[in-house]
Amino acid sequence: MKLAFIGLGNPGEKYQKNRHNVGFMFLDYLNKGKSEFKFDKYLESEIAKIDLPTTNNQQLTTILAKPQTFMNRTGRAIAKIMRNTYLPPENIFVIHDDLDMRIGQFKIQLGIGPKVHNGLTSIEAAIKTKEFFRIRIGVDNRLHVSDTPGEEYVLSNFTREEREKIEETFPKIFEKLQIIVDNLE
Repeated sequence: MKLAFIGLGNPGEKYQKNRHNVGFMFLDYLNKGKSEFKFDKYLESEIAKIDLPTTNNQQLTTILAKPQTFMNRTGRAIAKIMRNTYLPPENIFVIHDDLDMRIGQFKIQLGIGPKVHNGLTSIEAAIKTKEFFRIRIGVDNRLHVSDTPGEEYVLSNFTREEREKIEETFPKIFEKLQIIVDNLE
């Protein structure tokens, strides 16, 4: 079985530490320098391939992709990745920021949530289904709902403390992910 983990974010140095780019950050955690991300012009993405360890000591060939389109056009890149790799939607895991959850929280769900996310809307329109996995990583640390509008807030950088808390969440996400992947086989 082959899987693709697709991190959502915006391309470029300017956005690298933004809340919106937590999907790219998680892929860097998964990769841990095992493979170099290389830009594929046709797929409009930086691509790396790794063998992902499962809980039953198997190695699973996995594609890691960082679409280099902006968030609102992510669907175009993901549709190309799916066509090129012959992967069905249920073998796609999209990692993204979620303002419906606090920093440190996460959910892995098939075809569900969040309420509003332009990147996911773009994907659903491009691949004509909601039936792909979403790894939803909480990025909200606002004290009051009205402090900063969501569109502006997700483009702000994590503080050092927030980044540390996010990075502490990654091993927990990976552990849960291994269980889900084992049940897919």
